[in-house]
Amino acid sequence: MTLDELLEQENTLVFPHFNSKDAWQLGVLLRELALAADINISIDISLFDQLLFAHAMTGTTLENAHWIRRKKTVVKRFAHSSYYMGELYRVQGSSFEAATLLDPNEYAAHGGCFPILIAGTGMVGSVTVSGLAQLDDHILVTQALALYVTQQANRLA
Repeated sequence: MTLDELLEQENTLVFPHFNSKDAWQLGVLLRELALAADINISIDISLFDQLLFAHAMTGTTLENAHWIRRKKTVVKRFAHSSYYMGELYRVQGSSFEAATLLDPNEYAAHGGCFPILIAGTGMVGSVTVSGLAQLDDHILVTQALALYVTQQANRLA
């Protein structure tokens, strides 16, 4: 995926509103997509620092929780998906770690965390998965977000 495609996702995957009910429904949707694909992931959906949904599927470990925490700090600091941030520096011939000098125990610019964006408001939180290769984590999150944003739009129409 190009940087422009990744930014386009951030411009497109925007909610009219987002609350704890939405977090529950999105979390369940992510779990259902993982079950259908026969993959095991950990899921975290938070509004800023308030955890609204968490689930660790069988086969995941505490290591997945550490990856989630580190990916979330990237999104919270830079207001872009964790995958975008890693790709941004890779395309420039560097790495996130080398370019930012941020503690890798606290920051992981690897795919799987995406900002929760509300139209007219901006970023209010993040949805994160861990358990797959970083591009696959990113694709799973954006697939679920696209489905859920479409469902929200259809309910409002």
